[in-house]
Amino acid sequence: MADSEKEEAANLQMEFEWVLHEEVHAVLNQLHTILLECVRRFPVPLCGNDGAQKQDKFVLTAPPEQLKCVVTVTGDSITHADINFKVQRQQNVIHRTMIQNDNPWKLQQVQDAGNHLQQAILHIENVDKDYMFKSSEEVLHVLGNILGCLQRGRSSLIVPRKRTIDDLMKSRNMKSLAPSLPEDLAISFYIQSHKLIFAVYQLSNVHGTMKFDSHQAECSIPWLNEVLVLFTVALQLSQQLKDKICVFSQYRDFTVGSRSNSALSW
Repeated sequence: MADSEKEEAANLQMEFEWVLHEEVHAVLNQLHTILLECVRRFPVPLCGNDGAQKQDKFVLTAPPEQLKCVVTVTGDSITHADINFKVQRQQNVIHRTMIQNDNPWKLQQVQDAGNHLQQAILHIENVDKDYMFKSSEEVLHVLGNILGCLQRGRSSLIVPRKRTIDDLMKSRNMKSLAPSLPEDLAISFYIQSHKLIFAVYQLSNVHGTMKFDSHQAECSIPWLNEVLVLFTVALQLSQQLKDKICVFSQYRDFTVGSRSNSALSW
């Protein structure tokens, strides 16, 4: 190997060791700070923080007077709602129902996202601050776990779980409504990105085939937007470090391979 190649390999090794021993811990510490900030934005107690659950009130409407819903969201549940709506085939009938505090409507997506966030923080805290990483594989394993949790947490809020009408009608949340709705009607509350969505479904039997009409109203929830921004920043930071480690690994493998080939040809 030429002297210049030896020097380049030595410099690369020094830089790689600095990344393993210094930069990885610095990024993990930065991630920990970002995720704790995300925890503070959540409306439910996380990571041993047993503070009071945040309570907000929202109005969801869809013109022209098709849907109107006034909801109180406490933590990860709708603890009160006044619901009024019309359906397509009965425009002169207003359906009214309520959700009461003693039988709340659970927003499972919030709890799921919070659980994934806590798990990501645990993966970071399980790495001792004085631990000396010995290989890229070790770092990639830790980052893979963190990225997986962050991706699942973010997806919980952005991509609602798909459910059939039958699932909706039989769901535990439908039992929160008082009075109950007619058998051909169902409602749903779910989160999509930074919005709370209220949807109404009406079933009908058309020539033996079950079909449904749907209408929805939505409102923006400020804390969701902040949480999604922090999830995204943490994901980008984790991915950047992972990409850097992967580049070092590939370059080193290439260098080793080049040396082997040179030896063989020699």
